[in-house]
Amino acid sequence: MKERLPKSVFKEFKNVQNGESKLSRDVADVIASVMKDWAIEKGATHFTHWFQPLTGLTAEKHDAFIDPAGDGTVMMEFSGKELIQGEPDASSFPNGGLRETFEARGYTAWDTGSPAFLKQDNTGLTLTIPTAFVSYTGEALDKKTPLLRSMDAINIQAMRILKKMGNTSSKKVVASVGPEQEYFLIDKEYFLKRPDLKLTGRTVFGTMSAKGQELDDHYFGAIKDRVADFMRDLNTELWKLGISAKTQHNEVAPNQFELAPIFTTANVSTDWNQITMEMMKKIADRHDLACLLHEKPFAGVNGSGKHNNWSIATDDGINLLNPGATPHENAQFLLFCVATIKAVDKYAGLLRSSAASAGNDHRLGANEAPPAVISIFMGHQLSDILKQLAAGETVKALGGKKMEIGATTLPIFPMDMTDRNRTSPFAFTGNKFEFRMVGSTQSVAGPNVVINTAVAEVLDEFATQLEKASDVNAEIQKIVKDSYNAHSRIVFNGNGYAPEWLDEAAKRGLPNLKSTVEAIPVQNSPEAVALFEKYNVLSKAELDSRVDIYLEGYSKQVNIEAGISFEMAGRMIFPAVSDYATAVAKGIASIKSVLPTADTSAQESLLAQLNSLMESMLKRNEILKIEIDAALELDKDLMAQAKAYRERVIPAMDSLREAADSLEKITDKDRWPYPSYEDMLFNL
Repeated sequence: MKERLPKSVFKEFKNVQNGESKLSRDVADVIASVMKDWAIEKGATHFTHWFQPLTGLTAEKHDAFIDPAGDGTVMMEFSGKELIQGEPDASSFPNGGLRETFEARGYTAWDTGSPAFLKQDNTGLTLTIPTAFVSYTGEALDKKTPLLRSMDAINIQAMRILKKMGNTSSKKVVASVGPEQEYFLIDKEYFLKRPDLKLTGRTVFGTMSAKGQELDDHYFGAIKDRVADFMRDLNTELWKLGISAKTQHNEVAPNQFELAPIFTTANVSTDWNQITMEMMKKIADRHDLACLLHEKPFAGVNGSGKHNNWSIATDDGINLLNPGATPHENAQFLLFCVATIKAVDKYAGLLRSSAASAGNDHRLGANEAPPAVISIFMGHQLSDILKQLAAGETVKALGGKKMEIGATTLPIFPMDMTDRNRTSPFAFTGNKFEFRMVGSTQSVAGPNVVINTAVAEVLDEFATQLEKASDVNAEIQKIVKDSYNAHSRIVFNGNGYAPEWLDEAAKRGLPNLKSTVEAIPVQNSPEAVALFEKYNVLSKAELDSRVDIYLEGYSKQVNIEAGISFEMAGRMIFPAVSDYATAVAKGIASIKSVLPTADTSAQESLLAQLNSLMESMLKRNEILKIEIDAALELDKDLMAQAKAYRERVIPAMDSLREAADSLEKITDKDRWPYPSYEDMLFNL
């Protein structure tokens, strides 16, 4: 844009991006014309307003640049109005009662802070414009709108503090995010033979192979050629879209991998992550692979998460969470650090709720992901500093240590201030906080809305105190001391997987929301409503609608999983095992006909096991159907329905799986109706 726009227009556009002015129609017309010319030069014929409804996916409607000229011909046009505003149907997306079916009008609005890009598909090249999505009456119907509002909130409050601390150069503070995306790859042939994977993204049946991840030989291992080809192609396509994909490696589980981008602003990072997930699936298909983004596609091995690395920085490059060489003397760092600690402690339940989903319930607290209890890892050095400050003691300077490995050919290098605690849900990792609860399929918008808004509230409190103080430095010391003393219960540097931690967390009064059904209602609790309404991030009506949407979505997801479990057990597993049992019975009869005295006790024992387990499986399948039907009857009460799926349907599914997986272990592999875990996890 800088190269193509007139200087005055580009300057005005930068003012709009910085929140210093509103986008005028005249400026929008100039920008739209330049964007159209650029897109057409690259081969684009259409444009789309690309948005993120509450499905958690993305949505788009394509319009051609052509416009009637009045003489029977057409012109290639793209106006400022078309750039800044679109009008999709708002009644066909989840709205939680905010819109009736007959109230269809909704609006998309250009997010000027997120770059437009050219997206290639089989229809051609499309100018893709990131947008927010709201109803005719202005309520947010998407993930982007509250995120942008929360970014405004933290910017306003953080700038108040920086001004009181003497910062005159910074004009804006932004939330900076870098999500690490985990995923699985399997051969597409196997994927297409698994109805559960096709419909739900996870295996509802399947017994673990003799080998899993116990040898720790996959993590950071050499990347196989087929996967490397996929990664190279993925990187190329992402770079074309302007997405700075940086790090890639094998993850812990077989056929599990990770991709991480360079940090950028929260709204852009959210867009990048949605595009990345879409491109992963598209590129995988191109390589005859299937990309699985579900939080737990396979039982018995690690699931997939999305570590949300969060920090706050100024427009002139100051990371406000960088402790520097002497953190005990860095008042700016200490203030923003304790603000985050206080915010997370105060709204721990809300933060937990932001990572709640049916898929994520399979991960959290399973010794592969953080527990459902929110705590913060600060590391022993920073914790000691904060404790000394909270006690009013003179902080002893902790000199930077050097790492000497003991071999003359290896370099000596400075040690990091903190270790890494992989069991912590919210860990300080040097110059940022890493929220590790987020599920691999989830948008990072929701968690960052909570973090931004909660921290904004605390910064608001701190700024008010500083603005009233006669001695700013003394007031900062008091704030750090009082805040850490009041909220240090949330800091835990130990093993989050240990059972003892849950007991200790309960003693500290930390919430333990074990399931999505428990966590979702926190989002429209009085405390949450007060927080979000205070900073104009979400209204009570918007929060109520989201709770309804998420509860309904949870029930629908579990219902699909239960339905495919019922069908696979009855229409695939039972016929296959029945055929095998018949073959075993015929084998026994054949042996006896030739050699009446032959010992066929092994075959008879196998046949008895097959018959017993088949009978048990069918009975459990009938119970599952009863529980599904009972849950479906509760559609007038979304909470009651979600509880029924959680407390009745899921246990019935687990019981059915136990019988089915037992049958897989004793059934002829060639007769089993779908690919096994061994097939999928060890064949790439």
